Amino acid sequence: MSVKQRTLKQAVSISGVGLHTGKQVNLTFVPAPENHGYKFQRVDISGNPIINADVDNVVDTSRGTTLEQNGARVHTTEHVLAALVGLEIDNCLIQLDGPETANHGRQFYAIY
Repeated sequence: MSVKQRTLKQAVSISGVGLHTGKQVNLTFVPAPENHGYKFQRVDISGNPIINADVDNVVDTSRGTTLEQNGARVHTTEHVLAALVGLEIDNCLIQLDGPETANHGRQFYAIY
């Protein structure tokens, strides 16, 4: 049985403010190859570390889901991931220039 996977047609960027940090952040959703899954990339940190959206990388759930890998953290990841799942997008690289995703759920519909 073959399962079709979906990604974005082209990269799309949004900007906003982190819900808990209050810091401005820019996110770019980049098309990704088959079996890539969801990955965050901190482009504001030297080396641009990648954090896999994997339950094994969850380090905190007190005010949202925080992922950590390769010396980098991303806070409040559940909003972005829920939007991607809801849009049936299977593979995406999420580049961000801050510690937390933006709190603009309605803008996620523009990425599809």
